[in-house]
Amino acid sequence: MRLSSLRRQRGFTLVEMVVAMVIIGIVAAMAAVFISAPVRSYLDTAARVELADAADTATRRIARDVRLALPNSVRISGNGQYLELLLTKTGGRYLAQGDAVPGNVLKFEGDPLQANATVFDIVGAAPTGVQAIRAGDFIVVNNLGGTPPVEAYNCNAKCNRATVASISGNTITLSANPFLDPTMQAMPSQSNRFQVVTTPVTYFCAPNINGRGTLQRFSGYPIQVTQPLNAAAEPLVNASVSGQLAGQVAECSFALGQLANVQRGLITINLTLGAANSSGGQVRLMQQVQVNNTP
Repeated sequence: MRLSSLRRQRGFTLVEMVVAMVIIGIVAAMAAVFISAPVRSYLDTAARVELADAADTATRRIARDVRLALPNSVRISGNGQYLELLLTKTGGRYLAQGDAVPGNVLKFEGDPLQANATVFDIVGAAPTGVQAIRAGDFIVVNNLGGTPPVEAYNCNAKCNRATVASISGNTITLSANPFLDPTMQAMPSQSNRFQVVTTPVTYFCAPNINGRGTLQRFSGYPIQVTQPLNAAAEPLVNASVSGQLAGQVAECSFALGQLANVQRGLITINLTLGAANSSGGQVRLMQQVQVNNTP
């Protein structure tokens, strides 16, 4: 009884342990062969989906700002790396001389009555909520650009941009009225329309062939006569709002085309994310956005 009990309590021999380890190793190797490929494929697919989502988010953000751009305010650098626009948040109709309605008329050079020249009324209710007009916003009228050279960037020459000093109800008071200066050549809108500009916005592409570039957005800096083309210098370097819109940028560019016989522009956005030799590969996205250039 004692000898039999000792035999039953005996453990594995060294040979048995080696055989078991060899079998486990073979099974593990077979499992790795069959499992590693699907796992690697899943990780690569997840990386591409992440890149595609980042590219889509970036181009949608740019497209949204472009659709809100002041007519004729989009400008793109010669190398296609910088895109700038004047961002609007709302618009409306101003009370004009021809309206048979009592109130404060927006005065232009040549109008017979120029008392209270810095005050005008909005026709209808003033915008509210996020679109509410506030002090510091800009009122822009008839931003034609080109010929005649009246555009909202250059208030050292022929300016059609006025700063809002205050607003009460549907009455807006301007800091000054540039529309009265005959040298400015600012003209009334044929439909008595105005747009409200909040800030310039710049998008800067800094691509890197190895997928280490960036796409950045700047806003909240002073409006400049010439387009700012240096992200490391004024005014962009001290913009009140700035941030990276996308990373892993391999290629990035903007292009502006004018559609024939219509007051519209066509912005082309090209964006490639990821490195060509990486496991996730690259994602290329091109989006075109129409800009309504009718003031």
